[in-house]
Amino acid sequence: MQSRVSLFVVAVIVAALPALADEGMWTYNNFPADKVGRKYGFKPDQAWLDKVRLGSARLARGCSGSFVSADGLVMTNHHCAHECIAQLSTKAKDYVKDGFLAKDIKSEVKCPAAEINQLVEIADVTRRLNAATAGKTGPAYFEAQKAETAKITKECATSDDVRCEVVTLYKGGRYDLYKYRRFQDVRLVFAPELAIAFFGGDPDNFNFPRYDLDVAFLRVYDGGKPAQLKDFLPFSKTPSKAGDVTFVSGHPGHTSREYTVGELAFERDLSQPTRLTRMSELRGQLTQFALRGAEQKRIAGSDLFSIENGLKARSGRQLTLTNKAFFDAKVKAQADLVAGIKDPKLKADTMQALSAIDGALNKLRELWSAYMNLEVGWAFGGDTFRLARGLVRAADETQLPNEKRLAEFADAALPAVWANLTSEAPIYYELEHLKMTFGLTKLREMLGADDAAVKKILGKKSPSTLATELLKSSKLGDAKARRAYFVFEDVLDPTTKKKVGEKVKGINLDAVKNSKDPMFAFARSVDADARALRKRYEDEIESVIDQSNEAVAKARFAVYGTSIYPDATFTLRLSYGAIEGWKERGADVNPITTIGGAFERHTGEDPFALPPTWLKAKDKLDLAKPMNICTTNDIIGGNSGSPVVNQTGEVTGLIFDGNIHSLGGDYGFNPADNRAVAVHTAAILEALEKVYGAKAVAAELSGARPTL
Repeated sequence: MQSRVSLFVVAVIVAALPALADEGMWTYNNFPADKVGRKYGFKPDQAWLDKVRLGSARLARGCSGSFVSADGLVMTNHHCAHECIAQLSTKAKDYVKDGFLAKDIKSEVKCPAAEINQLVEIADVTRRLNAATAGKTGPAYFEAQKAETAKITKECATSDDVRCEVVTLYKGGRYDLYKYRRFQDVRLVFAPELAIAFFGGDPDNFNFPRYDLDVAFLRVYDGGKPAQLKDFLPFSKTPSKAGDVTFVSGHPGHTSREYTVGELAFERDLSQPTRLTRMSELRGQLTQFALRGAEQKRIAGSDLFSIENGLKARSGRQLTLTNKAFFDAKVKAQADLVAGIKDPKLKADTMQALSAIDGALNKLRELWSAYMNLEVGWAFGGDTFRLARGLVRAADETQLPNEKRLAEFADAALPAVWANLTSEAPIYYELEHLKMTFGLTKLREMLGADDAAVKKILGKKSPSTLATELLKSSKLGDAKARRAYFVFEDVLDPTTKKKVGEKVKGINLDAVKNSKDPMFAFARSVDADARALRKRYEDEIESVIDQSNEAVAKARFAVYGTSIYPDATFTLRLSYGAIEGWKERGADVNPITTIGGAFERHTGEDPFALPPTWLKAKDKLDLAKPMNICTTNDIIGGNSGSPVVNQTGEVTGLIFDGNIHSLGGDYGFNPADNRAVAVHTAAILEALEKVYGAKAVAAELSGARPTL
């Protein structure tokens, strides 16, 4: 253990330096192709990078995927499609438990709340943002940055099929405009049973060897037909093997490798412990809820899976943050950065910026509980309140000029807002009541019974009583009833001019204003306090931290140049590595498992019980074929569903996890034992053909066109 800690400390120190080994979640416009060429004998050119970028997909719910056929077929993880699978399930048919297979194109079913994006263009807008904020500080800086961002994204998003985002990189050292093609008609094609998608359950989670078929196939549609794609990533016809070079193209959600010592201390002392406690308590309540019956187990499954996975990941991060050797290394790395600055003025500016960040974080400590509960929404668990607040704020914000709105209601973001608010995903009263009661209970606990906001919200009612009154009378959980709050317009076929659908034109302001739904009144009653907290956060904390981090970023560039990569931001990144094991307690870990190993691990009892379809198909399967692999690629949460790509631009695997040593990857990369874990494409094809009889899907992956 001591040697492992020492190695990680070394990794932390070099995390602020030019990347070493196979480290780095690189942007596509700053990929170290020369370095890869020197190490692996293959230097990706621009054509290869463009192909892989366009073949990569982003799922709106925090996952990645890949376009794997010319007819819009998308591969991702089962756990990334879990929400769609659960929403399509019913009491009579549980697709999470039993799996799903569309027998043909007509049988593919639309996911109620899915969106998939394809990154089509990247542009540097740093000068434009810097010019807009030049000479400004505090609230003026924040407002100028927000207004210019809104202008840039509005100019970019020329239609509902386009999504544009200004991405902050290097903590404000660079700003890029990412332009996406967006697909909002996403349909489920195939998903295996949860028993094989999450084989080994929690005991195997973040471990290796693994034997999971954590895969699902979706299809994106355009104009009611499967989208026709020129750029996609075909399955490799040559199975990958140990030592092969691997590239992972996906959307890592968040890393903190550029965090200052002050920001890390805030995470260690307040943010992570609070989240861990909250998630642990909610997990307990959901677990008890799931024990009430089969239906409760089904409807709570998605939330429970997400929380259990998140708890394990956050526990690993907190373990790293509380390691003295790690923190001392971070302190040294920051001191070395300051010492390495040659320009006296830049050094003084950097030290002042670090001090300003610490001051803003002290204010955040005072504001944290109220802000997270009232504005972020911890106090109001569940979807019903989220929908009410979304409608109330959409009605208010869309009456303002684009550049004056809350960022999430800017013109470029509205198509996603409308899709979210009109989603037909089912909402279950029992589960909503549990979440809202939990949120209100924690509000009172965190702020205290004498807090003015708590008194205003609860009055003399208990959290359970208030939740019951609001939810029993609200109609917002009914997607059909929610239509009354929107104005729709027809979508016409460009050729025939016939109606092929409809889309939201805007909010029905009168309907929102005159609504008698109690959840609307409740959302209105807490909105002023929540907005006030948000303004304080943006003016006194976020603007200071953002502007100060720009100064620190200038120092990093001055000392290290562009040989460093930015923290993850749930935007497309490319990492490189190889199929390679590691040493665990002195023994070599084989980087490849086989299908036969899954049967050897089978006990017949959860979580090591293979589904009946697999037991029945055992004699037909090639048990020597690879099942899962581990690689040296640098990944983090959000990379789930990312394709593993070879040097010819073909898919050889599907990322679904990391090993236990990867949990500290939020703060640094240790090449000795940090590993990404993926499903081998050979196992996917073998299962499709011989376990599920999904020959049409397998044929499409091999290059055949489906019958449209």
